[in-house]
Amino acid sequence: MTHNKPAVVESLEADYLVVGGGAMGMAFADVMVAESDASLVVVDRRHQPGGHWNDAYPFVRLHQPSQFYGVNSTPLGRDTIDTSGYNAGLYELAGKHEVCDYFARVMQRLVDCERVRYLPLCDYRGDGRVDSLLSNRQYQVNAGKVVGANYMHVEVPATRKPRYQVAGDAHCLPPNALACVDGRWQHFVIIGAGKTAVDSCLFLLDNGVAPDLITWIKPRESWYLNRAKAQAGEMFETSILELFTGQIRAAAASESMEDLFARLSEQQLLLRIDEQSWPTMYRCATVTESEIKALRQIDNVVRMGRVQRVEADRLVLDAGTLAVEPGALFVDCTADGLERRPGVPVFAGDRIILQSVRTCQQVFSAAFIAHVEATESDEASKNSLCTPVPHPDTDVDLMRNALADLANAATWSQDAALQQWLKHARLDGWTSPQTSPEADAALAAEMLPVALQAAEKLQAHLAARGED
Repeated sequence: MTHNKPAVVESLEADYLVVGGGAMGMAFADVMVAESDASLVVVDRRHQPGGHWNDAYPFVRLHQPSQFYGVNSTPLGRDTIDTSGYNAGLYELAGKHEVCDYFARVMQRLVDCERVRYLPLCDYRGDGRVDSLLSNRQYQVNAGKVVGANYMHVEVPATRKPRYQVAGDAHCLPPNALACVDGRWQHFVIIGAGKTAVDSCLFLLDNGVAPDLITWIKPRESWYLNRAKAQAGEMFETSILELFTGQIRAAAASESMEDLFARLSEQQLLLRIDEQSWPTMYRCATVTESEIKALRQIDNVVRMGRVQRVEADRLVLDAGTLAVEPGALFVDCTADGLERRPGVPVFAGDRIILQSVRTCQQVFSAAFIAHVEATESDEASKNSLCTPVPHPDTDVDLMRNALADLANAATWSQDAALQQWLKHARLDGWTSPQTSPEADAALAAEMLPVALQAAEKLQAHLAARGED
């Protein structure tokens, strides 16, 4: 859309132009403000910071404890243990509105420091040009570096149409609609096999929908991380430390990919809904055993591939058609979330491309990259510390990512100052400030030979699968 009035152009100077005001952009800006004297301009297409959280369904919650999320300088939540619900006994999980409010408060604090300029409802056009989405105002930002905080391309159902066809008389809506449903639906058809579909199924069950009124279309089965093994604070020793060492020991002892997953499943480090179906998907989603138990109530599970077309009384899938009772609401949960994008160099001249440098730890990774930018000067050294770890999609990716995580951890272990930063970084869920340096050193010495053996086994399993 063009404006009739001539553009009003404002020139801005900054050390960094951050494109994207979502979680990663915020985590990067927070560390740069805390650890340098840099100035930043943050451009955001949305009206407030928080990225996809603004568009997510209202009943969404974090998959990991709140204390692992947000920006490094500012705690999220109250560090409490849930006493009821599926997450009872585990650290709290912030919901959508709490997360959005948190990012709004963090952005206000950054702006108040007078080194950050926030430009909401604006679009970056390249070459420093920023256009308002509402008016004829333009900005020309002269920045030393441009930070791409949107490379991960987060997608939620509410922000894009389904990739399958939907007939005009079929009612197909994103999960956001479940929170304001009018009660006239006789049946619910959940389309998708990821965490959004899990959340939607649990929402329906929790609100009194009988399991036999839910049909779940699952193109793939998924492995899930056991959330009880992803806790920090006082539970660190019996959760994350057990998960970390358990995964390495399982890989070191495994004789095949199938054997590795069997070992992880036996230790309940990984969970699956259907014990009779072997999952081929892994996307870092976490669940509790009580959620698994609830989801197993749904017997109408359809495994006929992906949906090609939705009609009022039937579904057309890869492997055939499925009749559906009239009066059904189809719930689209197929948005890719964090798609598996190829890794590119994080640091490239006057460009910084934010990516995960540890599997599925996006905000930690953005904070880590900012710390490296603030403390290192040589681009080659920066990139050696920040090797991207693409978001996983399949069971094979779990092994590939485990290898990448081990390699990055080995590189980081050679830098004493970096290890000290990690020790006290709030967003780093793999280390704990409560453990002593002596205990850390002893564990590292104990696990080094096991990790080397695990790396060899993982490489062998990937080679057996024809993967590089």
